[in-house]
Amino acid sequence: MNNNILSVTELNQYIKSFFDTSPYLQDVYIKGEISNFTNHYKTGHFYFTLKDEGGVLKSVMFRSSVSTLKFLPENGMKVVAHGRISLYVKDGSYQLYVDSMEPDGVGALYIAFEQLKAKLEAEGLFSSQYKKPIPKYPAKIGIVTSPTGAAIRDMINVSKRRFPLAEIILFPCLVQGDNAPSQICKGIIYFNTKLPVDTIIIGRGGGSLEELWAFNNEDLARTIFASKIPIISAVGHETDFSISDFVSDLRAPTPSAAAELALPDYRSEQENIFSKHNKISVLLNNKFSNLHTKIDSISMKKCLTSPKNFIDDKRITLDNLSTKLDDKVKVLLDKKGLSMSAVVSKLDALNPLKVISRGYSAVFKEDGKLVKSIDDVKVGDNIDFTTVGGSVSAVVEKIVKKGE
Repeated sequence: MNNNILSVTELNQYIKSFFDTSPYLQDVYIKGEISNFTNHYKTGHFYFTLKDEGGVLKSVMFRSSVSTLKFLPENGMKVVAHGRISLYVKDGSYQLYVDSMEPDGVGALYIAFEQLKAKLEAEGLFSSQYKKPIPKYPAKIGIVTSPTGAAIRDMINVSKRRFPLAEIILFPCLVQGDNAPSQICKGIIYFNTKLPVDTIIIGRGGGSLEELWAFNNEDLARTIFASKIPIISAVGHETDFSISDFVSDLRAPTPSAAAELALPDYRSEQENIFSKHNKISVLLNNKFSNLHTKIDSISMKKCLTSPKNFIDDKRITLDNLSTKLDDKVKVLLDKKGLSMSAVVSKLDALNPLKVISRGYSAVFKEDGKLVKSIDDVKVGDNIDFTTVGGSVSAVVEKIVKKGE
């Protein structure tokens, strides 16, 4: 039997040892386009393929290396990956074990910035409906920034010049480096829970994208969004934009501009007050002048200058009106008298006593009701006859109906 026969596993292990001992294959940079990307959420590992016009290369990036990435890989993204080439014995395929990766032609930080921006914007953290108004006359301003940078000096100088009545409270923190985002978050939480202020300013002076990166942190963005106190973001120069700028209630192009936006200019306010005071004075003077004119006009009226003559005129007018009223009442009473006479005549004609006076009698029952029909009485009833000169009482002994 041939002693050179190898098992599949032995061959794969031999080839793997060849890869693993090659200095060149243990330190390679591979450029290609990502495809078949899989984010294995349970393990935290990335599995993908790098490809170009001529071939493909299976690749894997374990969780320990993934944590160092500044961006999230996507299908179609061109990258430069660093790592080692080795063979996976179980399936006999070699692959690239990636320990670092950069976008090809675009910085990793820029990619991470755009990805986080798109994510938070989709969640609504940048929506104007959540922006809180900045108080016009704040009593306290909380500033979260470095205590040694130029930014805090600029903001204090602007604050003293514009509105010295406002109290400036500094929460000192790092504004650069890996620990900076958590410290900035602590400052925001401190002013929301421990020492309430009217407005919070976060920021720092200008710098490179790497130096300003602390303000592109997702945890910081969510802390800003959750703040009950309005926040002004002032990061870098006017051309610099950060995630904090988009999620804050107001973005200032510079720290100095943030102080100007947070505080009114007391000199301008004084001028407004003086201007309004002058306007009110002019309006009041005009009002008083008009009232004086009206009073003068009223004081010249006849009723005040010659009250006796005025009363005499009114008395004559009253007499004339009284005479007219008497005439109208007399005419009305005459009309009503004629109407009443006609009604009395009608009533008199209908008076039953008039009928009796002509020789007729009226028969009433014992209860005083008029007997209108023979059916209204019966034998034994007591009745009264009212006739000329008085009445006669009788007892019904017999009733004869008509036709009997």
